[in-house]
Amino acid sequence: MHCGSCALNVERALRAVPGVKQVTVNGATHRAEVVWREDTVKPSQWLNALHEAGYEAVPANDHVSRAEGQKEVRRQLWRWAVAGFCMMQVMMYALPPYVSTDISSEMMSLLRWAAWVLTLPVMFFSADVFTTSAWRDLKRGTISMDLPVAIGIWVSFLVSSAAMFNPNGFWGNEVYFDSITMFVFFLLTGRWLEARMRERTAGSLEALINRLPPAVHRQRSDGEFDTVGLAMVKPGDVLQVRPGEVFAADGQLLSGHTLVEEALLSGESEPLERRAGEAVLAGSHNLRETVTMQVTALGESTRYASIVKLMQTASLHKPRLAALADRIAKPFLLTVLWVAALAAAWAWGDSPSKAIMIAVSVLIVTCPCALSLATPSAMLAAAGNLARQGVLLRDVQSLETLSHVNAVVFDKTGTLTSDRMELQNLFTPEHPQGVSTLNSSDLYRWVSLTAAMAEHSWHPFARAVLQMAHAVSNKPHVQQVQEHVGQGVSATWMDGPERRDLRMGSLVFCQAGAACAELPEAAHTAQVHLFDQHGWLASFAFREVLRPDAMQTMDALRQQGIDIYLMSGDKAVAVDAVAKRLALDPMHVYAACKPDDKLSYLKDLQAAGKRVAMVGDGFNDMPVMAGAHVSFAFGQAVPLAQARSDVVVLGHQLMSVAHTIALGRRSMRVVRHNLTWAATYNAVCVPLAFMGYMPAWVAGLGMALSSVVVVMYSLQLAVSPQKPVTSH
Repeated sequence: MHCGSCALNVERALRAVPGVKQVTVNGATHRAEVVWREDTVKPSQWLNALHEAGYEAVPANDHVSRAEGQKEVRRQLWRWAVAGFCMMQVMMYALPPYVSTDISSEMMSLLRWAAWVLTLPVMFFSADVFTTSAWRDLKRGTISMDLPVAIGIWVSFLVSSAAMFNPNGFWGNEVYFDSITMFVFFLLTGRWLEARMRERTAGSLEALINRLPPAVHRQRSDGEFDTVGLAMVKPGDVLQVRPGEVFAADGQLLSGHTLVEEALLSGESEPLERRAGEAVLAGSHNLRETVTMQVTALGESTRYASIVKLMQTASLHKPRLAALADRIAKPFLLTVLWVAALAAAWAWGDSPSKAIMIAVSVLIVTCPCALSLATPSAMLAAAGNLARQGVLLRDVQSLETLSHVNAVVFDKTGTLTSDRMELQNLFTPEHPQGVSTLNSSDLYRWVSLTAAMAEHSWHPFARAVLQMAHAVSNKPHVQQVQEHVGQGVSATWMDGPERRDLRMGSLVFCQAGAACAELPEAAHTAQVHLFDQHGWLASFAFREVLRPDAMQTMDALRQQGIDIYLMSGDKAVAVDAVAKRLALDPMHVYAACKPDDKLSYLKDLQAAGKRVAMVGDGFNDMPVMAGAHVSFAFGQAVPLAQARSDVVVLGHQLMSVAHTIALGRRSMRVVRHNLTWAATYNAVCVPLAFMGYMPAWVAGLGMALSSVVVVMYSLQLAVSPQKPVTSH
């Protein structure tokens, strides 16, 4: 497959098979997804249909696919090497007439014969890939990029051969064997470079999709290990994984202590320690020691399989611009043939031989390689970059949508904040205005007492108290502990000879058991209070812990000119506190929102002309995420299968949102640059070729370079900027 027309030809051949319901082909990744009815057609039937159409297909993600790819690379290199060697020899024989006029006709004839003989391997071996493809298309009544190339090569060869065998005949005495061999060599060079760079742009996608090893070391009943195919492994088997190898299944470590790399699976950029008894994921790398593991999940049951499915789907989807380029490829090629015919007719009166070579130059220079590669090469490079950062796209079309985003709506809980709380203020009779640090023994006394009671509750604020008091080792002994659901905890404590009846929890609950319910006005902002039967002892005000990069993300989005909104179902006090810490516009903050309220606010923003990205947990925010132009979900929050977002962030980095939007904008700039370059190249070169100012070999070089330039420019998207998009 070499262009958009090839992808359309493959789709057409597969759709013609009865029982095939849906076909998606991506010419840039050379992958297809086929949905068929098992009761109507077998895979062998539609694979045969592809074979008859002139294409070969192998199942993706297995060693057969990789082996076929390696064989094709070797064939490409052989074609290229033969073309290069013959080109150099032909140039040696073509050079003497240009540097000396004292050459006999017999010697000139010998040089031409030698050039003709050396051109034969180029025609029948190196250029066979173009000839075979063009002949296949002609037989099926279709057209692809290889047709004008093959016509140009063979017309040049036949005209040159006729001139050599009959120098005084109709076609004159000019031969173009040097141009033919140079053209084929340059074209093969361009295709080889294009293929290598395409591998780099899709490298992260392929690295993840083909990550599992074909064989593993499985333990026998006698304790020794055999090498067996991955397909033979079942849950419960014990596997040995050596340093540098990939875990082939989800499982639990039985022995060993190692480091594993899970960057493409969990978004964790640093290697993680794993000890016996801990879980490991299929697709992660063992970096340090040989370990043994027991398999708990295989194949479709693993997180790896969910991620691979997501990435495969994204890599198969065509952006609108790529689909448009594919649709116009065939009409464009037909136009090229007509333009070449007109060029030949225009120059025929001067010299038929010259007219034919002008037509050949037009055929070659107008080949739409660069046009077909402009969009998919950029999108694949960007998708690969994001995959390395632990960001997965459900559809590469999201990159185009992201480039237009001018408003981002965040959920609060679990998105801007983590699942922890931190102490903001501690109020006691000695500190009625509150303190934020535990710097005296009397403060530690009330903290330890409150923590002793909090151990008996699973309420989030009780967990926050325990987190605050994690360094307190000597907690007092409390008795008769009882949790009052939704209110707090009661207990008794012997403070020396005095018995204290304690209550910890909400203010109403605590005041109900105290003789004196008074406390300072400032302490009313606290969420957790401590009273005994006499009155108030202490109050704790907690606040949610922002993600470490939350402020950095807000700054980065503002630098990109994006408006930031906060919508949360939490009460106004908590939402406003987070908004104030992030310096958000109060007019952009919505609290106590039900899902329907969020969707209504979102539609209001869209009606006002905003292109909205929604960032949430992918489950509680499903309606509003579905209504946004594009949506983000953090993959750690919910299973990937439940996420209803366009972008899944595997790690905890909120900055991934800003980076992804920035990369979407860069991607569309690169796509526009690529399309402009392809259009400018044709606008400049076609008139030159039409007027006879561009020899065939120059046209071939220009055609090859145009494709290479497009792919090389797209490669910049595979690398993140050295400086993050932030003011810090």
